Amino acid sequence: MIGISIFLVALLLLLFGYPVAFTFAAIGIAFVVLFADPSQLAQIPYRIYANMGDYGEGQVLMAVPLFIFMGIILQRTKLAEQLLESMGQLFGSLRGGLAISTILVGALLAASTGVVGASVVAMGLISLPVMLRHGYKTELATGTITAAGTLGQIIPPSIVLIILGDVLNVPVGDLFRAALKPGLVLIAAYVVYVLIYCRLNPSAAPIIPQTDVNQSRGKVIRQALIAVIPPLALILIVLGSIFNAVATPTESSALGCLGAVVLAILYRKFSVQMLWESAHDTVKITAMVFAVLLGASIFSMGFSYTGGEHQVEQLLLSIPGEKWGFLIAIMLLITLLGFFLDYIEISYIVLPLVYAVVVELGINQVWFAILVAMNLQTSFLTPPFGFALFYLKGVAPNEVQTAHIYRGVIPFIAIQLAVLMSILLFPEWYGMSAEQPSLW
Repeated sequence: MIGISIFLVALLLLLFGYPVAFTFAAIGIAFVVLFADPSQLAQIPYRIYANMGDYGEGQVLMAVPLFIFMGIILQRTKLAEQLLESMGQLFGSLRGGLAISTILVGALLAASTGVVGASVVAMGLISLPVMLRHGYKTELATGTITAAGTLGQIIPPSIVLIILGDVLNVPVGDLFRAALKPGLVLIAAYVVYVLIYCRLNPSAAPIIPQTDVNQSRGKVIRQALIAVIPPLALILIVLGSIFNAVATPTESSALGCLGAVVLAILYRKFSVQMLWESAHDTVKITAMVFAVLLGASIFSMGFSYTGGEHQVEQLLLSIPGEKWGFLIAIMLLITLLGFFLDYIEISYIVLPLVYAVVVELGINQVWFAILVAMNLQTSFLTPPFGFALFYLKGVAPNEVQTAHIYRGVIPFIAIQLAVLMSILLFPEWYGMSAEQPSLW
């Protein structure tokens, strides 16, 4: 059981708060030295070089810093502020209109920036005070903001989907295309929940009086369109170039960076200092992601050399119910790990262990990746360590307590799990298949 014990030791150390990348690497090296042939450590440089290669894995991962850079530039153009103000005026006369505006803006930010922390913080600073000032129930306001801010995990272009494409050996363009419909269904489910909740609890979301919007309806609509059209055009250009096979995800991410700079110029927010700070933040975020990747590569090497891959494969294949038993077990495991670990850690510590079983059982890898992506999105929301919860708490007014955020997010977690179950049980609704396509 040496191979399985390496996984348990890594999980234990992560729960104690040790740095992810160094924990993975140290455990992988230690187990190879103690229980395998130490000379095998000479393979580490070759494994790292393979991750940096011009083809395959390295080519896919090039899109990560580019999409991060695009998102940070758009975040610095105050895109969220303009969208929220316009949408708030457009839907303000509808009961729950501010919450619906937050969801729609979260979707646009998800598709244009994909940076969860930036989306949650931006909407927490702008939308939360407005909702609270107009008498919105604190749980509804905080739950809506955290849920909308995490839509970037499933709506393409998504860093999570790029990582999953790398780990599961799936074309990123196929994942982007497959994730679009589940993402739209999730947005619609959020909006329907808000409408029903506000209908049943009118006091939780008062209607904003028309006097609060001192403009004609036509002018409000024009302002909303002016705020929405530029980022929406960028989204369509980036995703359209991928879906129509005009460009690879890496090439389209570079196009997105150029488009983000153009938008910054149009919004009159561009400066050399802004460009430098965006590049600096991109390097920090990318370094964190790639450090975890390299640590996970060393960990998976140690896991393989100590026999862990074979043991885990046999264990997962022995689960009753074959394919469905395996899928339910893995979804439950990812959900539980999401209470404590980040999506990057889960992606690199769990998915390489189950990849061989996915192939062995003939499971459609694109469908499996979308299931995992939808499940990983809950890791940002699940108490006690959901990152989105702490992002919002950090910028929320003092009267907003952590308990308010925890209670507010529970219905949205339930919605996410319901959509996840629909993808699992009825993949054909989303244009996917549960079976791996035949090569013949």
